[in-house]
Amino acid sequence: MRVLVAGLSVRAAAESAARAGFEVTAVDAFSDLDQHAAVRCLAPVQPFSARAAVRAARGVRCDAAVYLANFENDPEAVDELAAGRRLWGNSAAVLRRVRDPRLLKQALEQRGIATPALRFGPEAGKRGRESFSVVSQAKKTPDPFSPPRRWLVKPLRSGGGHDVRPWRPGTAVPPGCYLQEVVDGTPVSAAFVAAGGCATLLGLCRILVGDGAFGAEGFRYCGNILAPVGDRPGSDDEALMSAAGDVAAALADGFGLVGVNGVDFVVHGGVPHPIEVNPRWSGSMELIERAYGLSIFAAHAAACAKGSLPSLDLARAGRCAGAVGKAVVFARRDLTLGDTSRWLGDESVRDVPRPGERIAAGRPICTVFAAGPDAAACRSGLVRRAERVYAALAPPGDTAGEVL
Repeated sequence: MRVLVAGLSVRAAAESAARAGFEVTAVDAFSDLDQHAAVRCLAPVQPFSARAAVRAARGVRCDAAVYLANFENDPEAVDELAAGRRLWGNSAAVLRRVRDPRLLKQALEQRGIATPALRFGPEAGKRGRESFSVVSQAKKTPDPFSPPRRWLVKPLRSGGGHDVRPWRPGTAVPPGCYLQEVVDGTPVSAAFVAAGGCATLLGLCRILVGDGAFGAEGFRYCGNILAPVGDRPGSDDEALMSAAGDVAAALADGFGLVGVNGVDFVVHGGVPHPIEVNPRWSGSMELIERAYGLSIFAAHAAACAKGSLPSLDLARAGRCAGAVGKAVVFARRDLTLGDTSRWLGDESVRDVPRPGERIAAGRPICTVFAAGPDAAACRSGLVRRAERVYAALAPPGDTAGEVL
């Protein structure tokens, strides 16, 4: 079958689809040099937006269309992408509900799942909702929004930690944003596949956030580590997997999710607190393919086209694997790359940019991979690999990327 894969960065998903036997056309912002040889890549869409990707893919003939980030923030673009095509993924109507933090909180708490408190600014009332959200706004003593509670400002149309920042008490909630209470703990992502109101948990990965070793800062996403059973956050690994599976099942049933999805948690005291749903392919999924030998795209296609879910004993799969990880390496200064074709052939470096590409400070250069017996060793391997990337970049004013 012919599939169109569209999103900000689609190399991993398109590669998974090609390995699963699909005829793939890819459209994204990068058109990476190391894309699978069987994948037809359209010209990079820059500046990228979901609408621009739809326009670029308008003439592509395919049997099904699949979207990645950041289509979840533009349901109208999903409708346009699906026009005249089968959509393998969550519909625009589903996105509007599951990406609403108020509805997400309500659905999960109705099932007894703990979620962080929320607060909204007055502009929320413009869409017919009460101003200042579903958290209690009754006058109380003490003020529920005063210290020691801490809050993050998050865009309603968020992704990858962009523009997430601590909230300063006494300041207004910016338009298009909301406040989410800070939960101290370990950030974790769960990948699952859904169909017919049911879900199969595919894996749990630690999230790398704002790690300066990879040129990231603040709350910016910069990678994942898939650790073996017994080396994950919380004292009871089996209980954590069970709780994450309960969240996935609640989301699948409550919102009618289909195909592969991700949900981000903060794990505190062994309890996962959901903070955001990524209702499409997510960055941790290629690690699951590497570790467990499961074709994520094939599972996605089967769930969307046939309503079938894979059989996976996650606890057993996790016991058989060490830790594997990936990290996005961000530019620490403006760069103009040289002959990046020399980077090909090294499986520890993916998302290879094209020769001569200009990369602004703060933008991704490539993705690096590492493995180890546990998460700590894996992260050390990622840091060393990232250091080799930075060492390969010439001094300012010279061309970078000649040697890696």
